Amino acid sequence: MSPKNIAADEIYIGKNTIIEPSAVIRGINGNARRIVIGDNCYIGTNVQIICDDFSLGDYSKIQHDTNIHGYLPCHIGHNAWIGQFSIIDSIGGTTIGNNCGIGAHSQIWSHIKYGDTLEGCRFLSEKPMQIGNDVWFVGHCIVSPIIAADKSMAMVGSVVTKDMNYNEIYAGSPAKSISDKIGFQFKEVSVSEKFQKMRAYLQQWNPNARSIEIVSDVSEIDFSKSDISFFNVSDRTYTKRSSEEEIAFMKFLLPAKAKFTPII
Repeated sequence: MSPKNIAADEIYIGKNTIIEPSAVIRGINGNARRIVIGDNCYIGTNVQIICDDFSLGDYSKIQHDTNIHGYLPCHIGHNAWIGQFSIIDSIGGTTIGNNCGIGAHSQIWSHIKYGDTLEGCRFLSEKPMQIGNDVWFVGHCIVSPIIAADKSMAMVGSVVTKDMNYNEIYAGSPAKSISDKIGFQFKEVSVSEKFQKMRAYLQQWNPNARSIEIVSDVSEIDFSKSDISFFNVSDRTYTKRSSEEEIAFMKFLLPAKAKFTPII
């Protein structure tokens, strides 16, 4: 990261994070108040983040030519994927949860503003954009200020103008739920199935791994073992130790095998 491309009064950049030199990160009128970017992130070429209060979780990627801007805070969780040429607006404030995907060329808007109100234009509003966990906008989506519940999904080219319900899939312009026709984004998977699958992933990645342990419940974690990264399948959390093995295993799991967030 070049020191010339980031300007903030309070800055935290995590370990192993790459910010391309052509990216620009600053506030609306100069220095941002606060910029926090987690560990093992990537911010691509020509990305612009112009926001006074911005945060990005671990293992998140913002691909090239994406624009993130707004007066109010923009907070994005862990394991995010923001595709190239996307726009995320935070004029009304934007919160994006963990494990979310914003496909390429998508637009996420938290305001409607342009027409001359003196002349009587009725379309002027700012409203928080609230996107839950495991939400996926597949690509080329245009999203008005809404609440997208956990695990909801919008198919390619959707124009989303209304709130999205838990685990439902939407399509069209304006987007409507099609889950009654094609089902839901996520099916139910038992804890035991998740445990067996994660054990198989660990064996596939490195059968000789010494510092990774898969557990079914938080009660099985020995927090005194600071050299072990415990992955709890019941709530997809892990004890973040930042060891070489842990980082390599996380990168093996992402983006589609499994997504875990640090135990708080």
